[in-house]
Amino acid sequence: MVHTEDLSRIDRYKTLILPNIAVLSQEQCDRLRQFVANGGSLVATHHTSLYDIDVRQRDTFGLSDLFGVDNANETIGPVKNSYINLEGNAADGDRHELLHGMDRVKRIINGVYQVQVTPNLTFDDVPLTLVPAYPDLPMEEVYPREPHTDIPQVYLREVGDGRIVYFPWDIDRTFWEVMSLDHGLLLQNAIKWATNSPSVAKVEGPGVIDVNVWQHPNAITVHMVNLTNPMMMKGPMRELMSPGEQKVHIQLPTDSQLREVKLLKLDMIPVYERNGNVLTVTVPSILDHEMIALDFA
Repeated sequence: MVHTEDLSRIDRYKTLILPNIAVLSQEQCDRLRQFVANGGSLVATHHTSLYDIDVRQRDTFGLSDLFGVDNANETIGPVKNSYINLEGNAADGDRHELLHGMDRVKRIINGVYQVQVTPNLTFDDVPLTLVPAYPDLPMEEVYPREPHTDIPQVYLREVGDGRIVYFPWDIDRTFWEVMSLDHGLLLQNAIKWATNSPSVAKVEGPGVIDVNVWQHPNAITVHMVNLTNPMMMKGPMRELMSPGEQKVHIQLPTDSQLREVKLLKLDMIPVYERNGNVLTVTVPSILDHEMIALDFA
């Protein structure tokens, strides 16, 4: 977590996520521009930077030059029926990386609140387009008036070594509310595309695992917390449920020499395999948490 009142050390990160950070001062906007100029990336949603530090609405976004859009001074919502078409690239029909894992999906639900924006740049690749809202009752009126438009629902651009993703709708709030897998995939893919570098650790297996990685000059520790539980969103869990075996792929430093691989909670040496600079560790089970400790020579 990075507090907006202290952006002095953000250059240590590759990507910053701005989930509807509506209020940003001019100084904070300038610092974020500097972050992007230094090669950083942003993933932003909805009203981010639309209001100044005194909560007065700006004429347009404070980061409109980075987003590539201006505010059209209207937010629609809550909408009852609105959808998003998933598009191929206009040039060759191939789908953008943002749509990875959604190959057979043509349309998904939209958010509840949508900011009306006007592009101030040309966007050649538009993977998401709007299906405008229409009545939800009476039944004979429930049909899309415009099944297809060219109105983008995400704006993607590259700025030097950085990348910008801006969603003009409340994808993050809607995901938290309805937990649609499609919205989760879009957010995950947006962060991956913006970061544009291999993940330090990738976990493959059933369940929900929270993953954190610590990197040191001579060691890497991967901490995995098992959140797999029907009470996950409530807090109090009545019992712990192991999701079973997990495959953990860890990106190693170039030319590193492994000295030891160990699972600290299970207190054992796991089955592992190295392929170039990627180490695949098999974690047989996780009840509450597990730590993979790598030591280098």
